Amino acid sequence: METSEFILRLLAAMAAGGIIGLERELSNKSAGLKTNMLVSIGACIYVLINLSIIDERGQGDPTRIIGQIVTGIGFLGGGVILHRGANVHGLTTAATIWCSAAIGCLAGLGMYLEAGICTLAVLIVNFAFKKLDDWFDDEILKRKKEKDAKNG
Repeated sequence: METSEFILRLLAAMAAGGIIGLERELSNKSAGLKTNMLVSIGACIYVLINLSIIDERGQGDPTRIIGQIVTGIGFLGGGVILHRGANVHGLTTAATIWCSAAIGCLAGLGMYLEAGICTLAVLIVNFAFKKLDDWFDDEILKRKKEKDAKNG
């Protein structure tokens, strides 16, 4: 792989992770700009290492390293999930980290259009569906209060 292609793939991963991380920062969520950038870059680097080994030795399977990335990111994502009583916090942040890693893998494989589309999809879910999620939370809380008032 040419150095320019290596740099382009790394920059694509960095940009995608940065865009996703910026959304998390603007939403005051943990695992923001730097975390998502590093997750995306890290996943990209592992894919690039694997592709370089395949180029040199003529054998290998990039899906094996991607599987290991998924496992490692699962561990990292688990660190942002908090459980307090009946409440669980951090699931969206963990899922976002997971997506950042996947997008980094796409960039590492040179799948720029796909990485861009997936970045946009993550932003749509995190921005647009937040209002719907908030509405559901408000509705559930309202019904719980009504039920508690009836049961007095």
